[in-house]
Amino acid sequence: MTDDSASPAHRPATDPSVPPALPLPGLADDDVAQLRHALAEARYTVDAVHDLLGDRAAAALNRNRTIPGRLRLDADRSALALLTRLWRFQRAVPVSEVRRLLPLESLVDGGILAADGDRAWALVDIRPYADDAGDWWVAADLTPGLDGRSAALPVDHVLGLNGASSTLAQLTIRRPVARALDLGTGCGVQALHLARHCDTVVATDVNRRALAMASLTARLNGIEVDVREGSLYAPVANERFDLIATNPPFVVSPGGRYVYRDSGLAGDEASRRVVVEGASRLGDGGMLQSLANWMHIRGQDWQERVGAWVEQTGCDAWVIQREVQDPAEYIELWLRDSGETGSPGDDQMYRDWLAWFDENGVEGIGFGWINLRQSGADSPTVRIEGWPHAVEQPLAPVIGDWFDRVDRLRIDDDALLDLHLTVADDVVLEQIGQPGEQDPEHLVLRQHRGMMRAVQSGTAEAGFVGACDGTLPVGAIIDALADVLDVDGGRLRGQVLPRVRTLLQDGFLNTADGRPAM
Repeated sequence: MTDDSASPAHRPATDPSVPPALPLPGLADDDVAQLRHALAEARYTVDAVHDLLGDRAAAALNRNRTIPGRLRLDADRSALALLTRLWRFQRAVPVSEVRRLLPLESLVDGGILAADGDRAWALVDIRPYADDAGDWWVAADLTPGLDGRSAALPVDHVLGLNGASSTLAQLTIRRPVARALDLGTGCGVQALHLARHCDTVVATDVNRRALAMASLTARLNGIEVDVREGSLYAPVANERFDLIATNPPFVVSPGGRYVYRDSGLAGDEASRRVVVEGASRLGDGGMLQSLANWMHIRGQDWQERVGAWVEQTGCDAWVIQREVQDPAEYIELWLRDSGETGSPGDDQMYRDWLAWFDENGVEGIGFGWINLRQSGADSPTVRIEGWPHAVEQPLAPVIGDWFDRVDRLRIDDDALLDLHLTVADDVVLEQIGQPGEQDPEHLVLRQHRGMMRAVQSGTAEAGFVGACDGTLPVGAIIDALADVLDVDGGRLRGQVLPRVRTLLQDGFLNTADGRPAM
């Protein structure tokens, strides 16, 4: 019978505010090769673990509950079941079974596992991960809060796979480029994705434990990553990159102490520096894509605040705010995240943090996505918007297409009038009104893919879009509409052309050859 007891690494510490230090993980190349072979032989993959557990237990595990899975695997002696208990459930398992599958002594010496008597348990999480192109393994610190076992995190905790890393991976444009930077690499998950389409990947972090994890992640997957230690852009000095992808330590606080989320810089200064300093490290046409938080200051429009950052870059930019949290709600979120809720210092930390927000006029904290492209344009195109509505992930193709459209739409009105346009395949025109009424109250153009925008349309605009079948140029359609509506053609052009630009930019319309502009 397996020893399915809790791992000592997850037993409550005597003083939860001072977690025990763990050794930096490190394995020789031969040991990494043995571990990789064992994981592959056991088919330790996302799909295989899901099939092993079944839908109910897999869903529970995604909620950080292991009991349904442990019940299902109680009599399973397969290699996959053992690895799942050891790493996905983070339970102690018999030493004899581990030694049968893995290089136990090397993993213990390397700080990956610990052993005591007849039990072995994980000190580092090795988790299966995948994208559409194949499978990986990711090394990180153990999942906090598994099965409700809570304790404060070490200050150098290395976060594993999570919602933010998944979001950034789905936003990052996947076009082949020469050089990419994973800024604040953490466990190295973004570097894995970048290695699929970038010739050279540089990964940086201020946390030495994170660099050790990122290095192990890369080596486990046979990927070359240039791992460097340092804060923000210091490790890359004057180097240039075609793509920078970053989930930086953006938490807005008076300073903070957790390196996976706190930069040590007050407020939203870390997010600002990532944007402003990152732009100067982009090559021609280079992209920077970052998750970020920013403060909503009393008496200041948040768009003006973030817009000032973007203005300093000289780049085309698309900033999307996804949500805004009340300061108290925001503090509670991050105290839970670090396992400090209910700790001896929880009350004072909450008070100090909230007082700092009040002193600085912070009324809310925005979370969103910042995308920049170094286009070299004299007049960069900048869009800063709030969009809390549903989107279809992955959004990367839509983001890449948006910047392409911005570049191609640097044409004058005469050139725009000559274009032949078609309606995008996912766009429909909805007519909204009371039953039985002859005319609709509202006309709405709606996308069913990507950003899934819905924009209210006037009669002229809706008529224009409806006539875009690629046969007539923009100018001819507007002139025909002017005749039908009995309005001045020049005035109608002035009204419709700006909307045509926006509809092209947002993907409601395409040129007849599939390109939004020449």
